[in-house]
Amino acid sequence: MNKFIQIILVFALGLIPGCLVFAADNPDPDPDVLRVAILPDENASELIKVNQGLKVYLEDKLNKKIKLIVTTDYSSMIEAMRFKRLELAYFGALSYVMAKSKVDIEAFAAQMNKGSIMYHGVIIANKKSNIEKIEDIKGKNMAFGDPASTSSHLIPRALLLTNTSLDIDDYTPHYLGAHDAVAVNVQNGNADAGGLSKKIFEHLVERGIISLEKVKVIAVSSPFPNYPWTMQSYLNSELKEKIRKAFLEIRDPAILKPLKADGFLPVTDKDYEIVRKTRKLLSMD
Repeated sequence: MNKFIQIILVFALGLIPGCLVFAADNPDPDPDVLRVAILPDENASELIKVNQGLKVYLEDKLNKKIKLIVTTDYSSMIEAMRFKRLELAYFGALSYVMAKSKVDIEAFAAQMNKGSIMYHGVIIANKKSNIEKIEDIKGKNMAFGDPASTSSHLIPRALLLTNTSLDIDDYTPHYLGAHDAVAVNVQNGNADAGGLSKKIFEHLVERGIISLEKVKVIAVSSPFPNYPWTMQSYLNSELKEKIRKAFLEIRDPAILKPLKADGFLPVTDKDYEIVRKTRKLLSMD
């Protein structure tokens, strides 16, 4: 009897992966529920809380139930899109490029600030670290966010390499996951310097989380294309057009503020070619 049960279990377990693959290979192009992933750049529970306005807005505009999701990091968001556990995702520029190389998704709208879809990264330093310029980071502890982050990894690394020839082996990198964790750890002296989004840094200062008495900006990057909203290519064309239109028409400051945007402008994959080139420069492929 035990042997019979073992045979049945082995057979059943052997079928399950095939069923999962079948389900993933035949996703619903017009689902009743849209799973929407928000950029995992700050505390997850707080992100869900402050983006309820977006959820209500999209449910009204798309006539569908919206489930907001914050993944543990960029890599898990990429995998969730890859295995079709998400319909929409708000990526960073680098994580979008990485996701695009693995799954057929479409970038359709990017965060807009002051009329532009471009944004900047910054390198900050603790005022007690004796770092006056980015060259001084050599031999120091350098904090980054997620390895797949644009402004908290790609941009600061590129800044250091192209302006000072400092590569990853010339300082000690520490990956802390989120932008706010980078700023807080630099402020507390756990890291000498760190890289993050300029917009997020300013937001943390405005909220009183970071004090300019303890932290200073020592470098600002050249502009990079901003965070893109993306959707699965398999969604039907009518739904995709509704999604695109809904995001481009967001005007409510209460919805836009948590997304750190003044609005959204249309983008295509070509807008992110500079990110691919920078990734290649840093041998991050």
